[in-house]
Amino acid sequence: MDAVRLITASRDALAGSGDETKIMAEAWQAYALAQAIGSRLAVSGPPQLRGEALGLTELAGRGCGVLDTPCVDVADLRAAQLTDLGDAHKALLDLGALLVELGMALVAVASAADDESTYWQCMEAIDAADESRDRVREMLRRLAAKEGETRERYRTAG
Repeated sequence: MDAVRLITASRDALAGSGDETKIMAEAWQAYALAQAIGSRLAVSGPPQLRGEALGLTELAGRGCGVLDTPCVDVADLRAAQLTDLGDAHKALLDLGALLVELGMALVAVASAADDESTYWQCMEAIDAADESRDRVREMLRRLAAKEGETRERYRTAG
């Protein structure tokens, strides 16, 4: 399945998760998907994105690592369903939106947390979401710069 469809599914699932346990499970899924997208971009994405994509992979992995791993059947693991990046620009825009929504959901869970462990998991995961979003923004900036260079070359060549 392509990245945009999987990101949309993650955004929908996160929006539909009502309690702390489901939100935390969806957060883990979102980080796993971001990690898979970062890995795919690092290996087969545009060359100017590879360094930032590796950084995204590491940060999203940190997001997964600070959260308790949910019991998820492999068939339900969205990251495992990633077969195609599709349009890298659209995928990164949507991933950035997912990371913003994820951060907001984790803030809500942290604010209502009854125990210190959940609170600190959320704080670490929020930090990973913010840093991951920064990497996504940098990749979008680099794509825009490359597109601008290409347009300029065609304009001056014509």
